[in-house]
Amino acid sequence: MSLDQIAGRFAYNEDHEAFRQTVRSFLAKEGVPYADQWEKDRLVPKSFWQKAGEVGMLCPTVPEEYGGLGLDFGYNAIVDEEMAYSGVPAGFSLQSDIVAGYMEHYGSEEQKKEWLPKMVSGDVITAIAMTEPGTGSDLQSIRTTAKKDGNHYVINGSKTYITNGQNTDLTLVVAKTDPDAQPAYKGMSIILVESDREGFSKGRKLDKIGQDAADTSELFFEDVRVPITNCLGEEGMGFIYLMSQLPQERLSIAVSTHASAQKAFDDTVAFVKERKAFKGTVFDFQNTKFVLADLKAKLQIGWAHLDWAIARHLKGELTNEEGAAAKLWHTDLQWEVMDKCLQLHGGAGYMNEYPIAKMWRGARVSRIYGGTNEIMKEVISRKL
Repeated sequence: MSLDQIAGRFAYNEDHEAFRQTVRSFLAKEGVPYADQWEKDRLVPKSFWQKAGEVGMLCPTVPEEYGGLGLDFGYNAIVDEEMAYSGVPAGFSLQSDIVAGYMEHYGSEEQKKEWLPKMVSGDVITAIAMTEPGTGSDLQSIRTTAKKDGNHYVINGSKTYITNGQNTDLTLVVAKTDPDAQPAYKGMSIILVESDREGFSKGRKLDKIGQDAADTSELFFEDVRVPITNCLGEEGMGFIYLMSQLPQERLSIAVSTHASAQKAFDDTVAFVKERKAFKGTVFDFQNTKFVLADLKAKLQIGWAHLDWAIARHLKGELTNEEGAAAKLWHTDLQWEVMDKCLQLHGGAGYMNEYPIAKMWRGARVSRIYGGTNEIMKEVISRKL
């Protein structure tokens, strides 16, 4: 089974599909055989990132002058699809789909030359630190500060639920450079913090209900000094920068979750056709066929919607609300597919018996990643 079986896709051209075969072959050799061990270790080794960098899987959109391939987001989306479908859990999408975009759009020439080539090669793994222990989706309420002291910032605070937190070499820290600014978002900036800075420390690698190998951690900043030149873009523009990249970030999540849902469906079809029950198989039951038919129809519709959204984004036309709608719908569908497919495997009594159980737990995490779907509904409703 593979994503090649999805008929009628229109977002990609021949070059995209040739790249897909390279990605798929790489994951089959370097990722899939080790994914279970990485889940047990609760961490993907840095060496895997470097191997992925060698075949061009990291940050495909980075211009050639900074060591990248200078391609479009369609190549990122293919990596997202193939990694989700194969079950390889590395946090490439955060580096390629989110952090690289911030660097490309807002980084100084010195920052781009310093960091983008290393991000492309996998020699540097990045994270973005927004969420705090007492602050979730209300980003303007963060308490981490970056106060000026001569030609340096001094950073104090803590972050949690940070993807790539244990592996990170460079973290984009959202901090208040002007705590008294009104409205509060005007006092927020994004500061680059290298992991070898004195006062920076990595806390717990957090236990989650799924996606165990996805590196999610606490980070702490105690009088961390970084030069003023580590500010990404203009001081006080951090919140605006974060909001401006949301369509791609939300589309990235939609792509991954839909591919994951397709994998769960395909595995379940194969399972029910083999699983013996009474004098036939589980697939022979009318209820099984009806459940699968319903899910197949929704997945088919979902692929068409994703291609529409990807095509709009490649033309620079995907809106913030459309990106939110994509995340809302596809993560909800992923959850529905995982839940119904788990039931066809025998339900919760077999939670540790089949791979579908791991995907089910992962879907619980995906559904809330990047803000709850209630927040997505709020975003969409603003344009009604």
